[in-house]
Amino acid sequence: MNQVIISEKVMPKKIRFGKVVSTLGPASASEEAITALATSGADMFRLNFSHGSHEEHSGRIAHVRSAEEKIGNSISIVADLQGPKLRIGTFTDQNGVSLDENATFTFHLNKIPGNTDGVTLSHPEIFKAAKVGTDILVDDGRLRFRIDSVDKDTLKTTVITGGRVTQRKGVNTPGIDLPISVITKKDEEDLQYALSKNVDWIALSFVQRAEDVRQAKKMINGRAGIIAKIEKPSAVENIESIIKESDAIMVARGDLGVEIPPEEVPSTQKKIIKMCRQEGKPVIVATHMLDSMVDSPYPTRAEVSDVANAMYDGADAVMLSAETAAGKYPNESVTMMRRIVQRSVREPGFFDSVDQLSIDDGHRSEDLAVSAIHKKAEQDGAVAIIAPSVSWNLAVSHARRRSKIPLFGITADKDLARKLALVWGVVAIHVKDVSGVHEEKLAGMVRERGGLDTSATITVLDSTQA
Repeated sequence: MNQVIISEKVMPKKIRFGKVVSTLGPASASEEAITALATSGADMFRLNFSHGSHEEHSGRIAHVRSAEEKIGNSISIVADLQGPKLRIGTFTDQNGVSLDENATFTFHLNKIPGNTDGVTLSHPEIFKAAKVGTDILVDDGRLRFRIDSVDKDTLKTTVITGGRVTQRKGVNTPGIDLPISVITKKDEEDLQYALSKNVDWIALSFVQRAEDVRQAKKMINGRAGIIAKIEKPSAVENIESIIKESDAIMVARGDLGVEIPPEEVPSTQKKIIKMCRQEGKPVIVATHMLDSMVDSPYPTRAEVSDVANAMYDGADAVMLSAETAAGKYPNESVTMMRRIVQRSVREPGFFDSVDQLSIDDGHRSEDLAVSAIHKKAEQDGAVAIIAPSVSWNLAVSHARRRSKIPLFGITADKDLARKLALVWGVVAIHVKDVSGVHEEKLAGMVRERGGLDTSATITVLDSTQA
């Protein structure tokens, strides 16, 4: 495959090296809103199947594809499945109950009227795997219960951290490896619907082991890429095999930060990103990145640093959740996220920093080829590499280097172009017929998309030279 190198004195200004994922919801449901988000810097849109109907998601998918046509960029769509979300039952008082520290509290497998003595927890898997001395967390960890005794249909606990708890709140079970399928009956229905709409990615919630990803692969059968969400301690323990089995990874810090000590989240994030780079798997950092922008037009300084540090860690993408799905300032949130990402990458020390996260030459044939291409490009002072008929493996081999030289991937495969919208430093350009695109036209497209000067010179390298 021929490689085209464009030489220029300055780095292209319009290139999106790090990618931005925006979650769609009531605050960003219209075609106008979605087009604005894409124009402001969103590369991928997330559909959260924990909320919304199929009809609502269908409208958003149509609006994303319309926006894609309007702005001329390939846009990726990920369907995020709810997964086996654990919840307590209801209370007699709809306002919930207040629980005091050191009080006794019982979780019942069978349905009961909830009160200060106990509540329903209709998940038999928890009762089968629970052990005395382990904890049950409720409402994102705001309440903590220590298990004192385990019976076939009751878990008697002591309240370690009390407070008010309302009905149907989520449950986390750190330290308990639950024997449950990563795909529920609801997920199966949502998955088939999402695949029928030709989404590009499926995100699996609460993955615990590589087998969970293999189970999903059989159902998806190559119709979409698989993003494994890392939000359980067991997933961290099995991270190497999960990364190898998945197409991409999401560091989902919401539930992960509940299930492992919060001080361990930053180092876990760094470890996962480095492993993903080594394997050439795109990695997204998610949750509470610009959370204050749900209600404010400006982020906190800590949030800005969080996004920038994710880039310095070497993440492919950063994700907005409630900020764009339900917040007051969805477009401002994407604009701010894009500004932080762009500023981080253009910091003079950025590429030196990510180069320190050393990786070896990789194990794919493309890894060695890309290494040779980059050495030649750097010698020539190139600021862009063009790959006619780009492949997925070539693109991720390029991305794992976190090079300051972006890759323009030309492809007639629209699905591939959309999928590549997630990959760091890759600009996917969809054409109807790659063989019919001559060098001059190709250079023109790349100059326009990348903001390259018209005086940029082009050198063609064949695969043997690379």
